[in-house]
Amino acid sequence: MRTLNYALLLMVTASGLLGAQQPMASPRAEIEAFNKAFDNATRHMDNAATLALWEDDGISLLPSTKPMVGKKAIAGFMDAVMKDIAGGRMEKFENECHDIEVSGVWASEWCLEHQIVQLPGDKRFDGWGKMLLVLHRGADGKWRIKREMWNQANGPEATGH
Repeated sequence: MRTLNYALLLMVTASGLLGAQQPMASPRAEIEAFNKAFDNATRHMDNAATLALWEDDGISLLPSTKPMVGKKAIAGFMDAVMKDIAGGRMEKFENECHDIEVSGVWASEWCLEHQIVQLPGDKRFDGWGKMLLVLHRGADGKWRIKREMWNQANGPEATGH
């Protein structure tokens, strides 16, 4: 019995040491990974992947629109946009985020984004925007958008970047 206890103690100790050798990602690194997932979802115009990055009760604030409260409202908006540009494809998407600040399970950052979308009928959208994101880390450890505010930008010359 004593041998079994020592064996279990050794296994627990060894597993603890092995776990200690694998450092957990910093909140900044986790948010940078979130940003990559956000970029990838946008680049592929993947509404499902984009919605997975939102809290269920997230709020999106866009110019000249009512606040969109919750994933259902945000999904409806994104579906309407995709319907309006059916057949469109993303040619270019760039997103540069700045000033990540973390306080516990909350974080914020602002981003400058640029996208070029080839639209049906030989039309093209070439737009810039600025976003302010408030992120929340859920009980599962994943960062998601709690609040988003977006407005139009004039490109890098107007923002100093």
